[in-house]
Amino acid sequence: MKYKKIIKAIFIERPNRFIAYCQIAGEVHKVHVKNTGRCKELLVPGVIVYLEESDNPNRKTKYSLIAVEKGNLLINMDSQVPNQVVEEALRTGKIKLPGITEPFTWIKREKTYGQSRFDFYIETLKEKIFIEVKGVTLEEEGIVRFPDAPTQRGVKHIEELVSATKEGYKCYVLFVVQMAKARYFTPHEAKHPEFAKALVSAAQNGVGILAYTCEVAPDTLVIDQPLEVKL
Repeated sequence: MKYKKIIKAIFIERPNRFIAYCQIAGEVHKVHVKNTGRCKELLVPGVIVYLEESDNPNRKTKYSLIAVEKGNLLINMDSQVPNQVVEEALRTGKIKLPGITEPFTWIKREKTYGQSRFDFYIETLKEKIFIEVKGVTLEEEGIVRFPDAPTQRGVKHIEELVSATKEGYKCYVLFVVQMAKARYFTPHEAKHPEFAKALVSAAQNGVGILAYTCEVAPDTLVIDQPLEVKL
């Protein structure tokens, strides 16, 4: 996917989950943060960030913060785009689902199952498939982890995928690593032990656990390569 009107800026502070202050050409602007996660390891005062300028004159904030430089690594932190890049990659065949050999006959964004709404429902001539997508921005020494804060909603989704698997669906959790390189993905057990335990249990019960890195530029995000998963 491609953004429009990208501007380079300097991050100053983030007073709440939705708003940050950034310096653009010497002037301080209030901007919208397109990620409600904590992202404390990314949004450090003085780092270079990238903003998308809006054409909507009625918006309260003219800019949205979408990416940040972390050393030599550019990390897209827009939590609203992983589903879009996954759909693009599913339609082009970039993402391969283990155990699925036939072409997709239908791809649908968001479908309810039980008490959850999964990100994708897909059909082939033989299989019915659910995929839950999670964006990953937390990186430490090349290791990427999810979540960066406890997520009971995430646990519920995983448990529902196990239930769907037992009813004959093919189910997957797909972690979109919003950066170009990493050593491997692993659940963040220290941050949320219950999520890590649920993910391991899901894998043991037939749910596919996948991770992909992305090609990242200030104005683009595209699924790139599969990444090793360690549970």
